[in-house]
Amino acid sequence: MTTETARRGDTEIQRDVLEELRWDARVQPNEVGVTVRDGVVVLTGWVDNYAKRWAAERAAHRLRGVRGVANDIEVRLPGSAERTDTELATAVTRSLEWDAFVPSEGLDVTVSNGWVMLRGEVEWGYQRLAAERGVRRLAGVRGVTNLIAVRPGVRPEPDEIKRDVREALIRTTPVDMERITVEVDGDEVVVVGTVRSWQERELVERTAWSAPGVCAVRTRLGVLG
Repeated sequence: MTTETARRGDTEIQRDVLEELRWDARVQPNEVGVTVRDGVVVLTGWVDNYAKRWAAERAAHRLRGVRGVANDIEVRLPGSAERTDTELATAVTRSLEWDAFVPSEGLDVTVSNGWVMLRGEVEWGYQRLAAERGVRRLAGVRGVTNLIAVRPGVRPEPDEIKRDVREALIRTTPVDMERITVEVDGDEVVVVGTVRSWQERELVERTAWSAPGVCAVRTRLGVLG
């Protein structure tokens, strides 16, 4: 039986997601409801901070057979975690300033009803991701929108970017490169093909972001399940 035809059943995936939530100490399984249809996991319920919402989504994505995740978990902050938007904006700004991987001088922060919006420019994709990762963990955050643009200081030729991304994928990921093609459209890397899991998909995307000169990454990767 091939990988494509040996898809896991929705009931089996649902059971595994619930087990993974019980295994992950950051999330209480009784806080999250799980339904699955055609390999797409729907998470419902409510949690008391945004980091838990994110952790639940990551837990579902880790599992074999998951083809997508719809995260409908609501963040309900307890009174002790409530912050005014001014207080939260100050906390976010300080978090960015203290992170050695984030060039905070090029970033702007806007907070509305606990939802944080990040804007500005950085030179590398990892800096964009680091900024969001730090904000997600702050008390009082209800959600994050990351609008930070990547503007590389170095602009290699498209063929160089394509070569670098392919070599990095071969060197650092377990993906089957016969199932993946890498193209470059201007400053954007486009990766098309299939992978075996969402973890592989995200690893491919993260690796593509690491190449010098990349301003954006677009992935059209199907998950075999």
